Amino acid sequence: MSDERSPVPEIDTTVPHSARIFGYWLGGKDNYPVDREAGDRVRELFPQIVDLARVSRRFLGRVVRHLVAEAGVRQILDIGSGLPTVDNTHEVAQRVAPETRVVYVDNDPLVFAHARALLTGVPEGTTQFVHADVHEPEEILRAAARTLDFDRPVAVILMGVLAHVADYDEARSIVRRLLDPLPPGSHLAVRDGTDTDEAYVEATRQYNAGGAVPYNLRSPERIAGFLDGLELVEPGVVSCPLWRPEATAPVEEVPVYGGVGRKP
Repeated sequence: MSDERSPVPEIDTTVPHSARIFGYWLGGKDNYPVDREAGDRVRELFPQIVDLARVSRRFLGRVVRHLVAEAGVRQILDIGSGLPTVDNTHEVAQRVAPETRVVYVDNDPLVFAHARALLTGVPEGTTQFVHADVHEPEEILRAAARTLDFDRPVAVILMGVLAHVADYDEARSIVRRLLDPLPPGSHLAVRDGTDTDEAYVEATRQYNAGGAVPYNLRSPERIAGFLDGLELVEPGVVSCPLWRPEATAPVEEVPVYGGVGRKP
């Protein structure tokens, strides 16, 4: 593991950060009082947020296993990766195919610090970290090209990230700019919260008022719009628990939707 951009700014412990809050909901310890306060406010209004965080994490694992085991992808660009936890993208991917190359991207200095220490790949594969922002797709691709071969398919993962781009057209532009240089057979995986649950909408409104980078809930149709022009992988863009569930027991829908598309 190495980083591909410097210098990294100081960690600001006065402003809540989505990666640290998400990690807090998952039971992680790498956060600050301001993150816990923001996370607790949301949980008080919408107790299911912890379940949503876990559902989202399990969705990531199923997506990565599909990309590597079924689609044959051996290169992954995980943007907005968040803090290391169990079953990180490279761990899931390299468990299936040890030669898989994974590049993580995040803009939180704390993620950067922990990534250097914890996100180490197997000897056959490569795991790198890029400190950059989703609003800088060209910078992300430039840095990722040091590790990934853009003449071969790449899977771009954007989990809970595009909702931090307030303007929908700008978010779609970012997706296009990330995918345009990639060859056919590349994939895009997205997941974001939706505006389909009133309690979740209100909790998110109060979260946004607390000083963190706003998280913009969108309709399932708008989330599906990020995959326009791609070949949707079955079952399409759905509530995350319904995307290729591994359990045989019935699963319930949640206001978090995701899907995977393949570049033709």
